[in-house]
Amino acid sequence: MNWMIICYIGIGYLLGSIPFALVIGKLFYHTDVREYGSGNLGGTNAGRVLGKKAGIATIVLDVLKVVAAVAIVSLIFRDPDGGIWAGIAAAFGHCYPVFAHFKGGKAAATLVGFLLSTAIFTFHDIMYVLIPVIAFFIILYLFKMVSLASISMAIVSSIYISLMQDNVSITIASWLLSVLVVYRHRVNIGKIINHTESKITWL
Repeated sequence: MNWMIICYIGIGYLLGSIPFALVIGKLFYHTDVREYGSGNLGGTNAGRVLGKKAGIATIVLDVLKVVAAVAIVSLIFRDPDGGIWAGIAAAFGHCYPVFAHFKGGKAAATLVGFLLSTAIFTFHDIMYVLIPVIAFFIILYLFKMVSLASISMAIVSSIYISLMQDNVSITIASWLLSVLVVYRHRVNIGKIINHTESKITWL
């Protein structure tokens, strides 16, 4: 691994480590979302604890921090392939943020950020993000579980990337991110198996 790749990973990790759920909660609601709900720093928990507006804002910002990481490497350093690793590092930073004692979210929003940014800067094809997002909403509509929809989106995205292109680095990066999403949802998987997972009521 050369020094530039290490630099890209560092940029992605630091941007991904910005805990927007924590920032929004403390700045606007005087609430530490880690002390309520599931305790994680993702958009779903922010929405449950702080309300819909805070949840949406958190999700959007979590998506954009990954896009920013990939854009910096792709546009400023002119290395789209390196941007892939910056995006992966941003997702890991979101899950294990240095700015929040390494306890973050579950990578669902950052997965969307990764897919969006690679669709723009790497594949130049919106289908790479559109198909996984459609899969997310289909599973969410059928089963009413955000966790199951997020896991499904991750797996669909990696299968699609594997089938549609032959870049080994991108394929490996995609599956690493999917494994991360599944691992971060391991508690939810147990609840799904035991039929105790929370379901949404608005869809």
